[in-house]
Amino acid sequence: MSMPPPIQPPPMSAQPGGVPVPNHLVWAIVITIVSLCLCCIIGTIPGIVAIVFASKVNGALDRGDFAEARRSSDTAKLWCWITTGLCALGLLVNIGIMASGGMASYQQRLQQIQQMQQHR
Repeated sequence: MSMPPPIQPPPMSAQPGGVPVPNHLVWAIVITIVSLCLCCIIGTIPGIVAIVFASKVNGALDRGDFAEARRSSDTAKLWCWITTGLCALGLLVNIGIMASGGMASYQQRLQQIQQMQQHR
């Protein structure tokens, strides 16, 4: 009879002393998708940076490198906040565009400006 493999303990997700290190991965993914919908590439790039740093946290914890895990977590959180701010700005811009008549009104104004420049 063969022996079953030994049960491995779950990977550590906290620093020594029991302080957990959050990876912020869900926040990074969600805010990146939202930024793609609200403010295009300007908000998506920092969101991707947040995802990269968030994905480094668990690997560092698995290696036992708690300092690197904490740095990656803090950096991911910073980039998540930057992306969140850009999303809020994108939302305000979208609200402003819709309140001023939407894209049709915007295109009409651009055509008027072009016509004025052609008459000069």
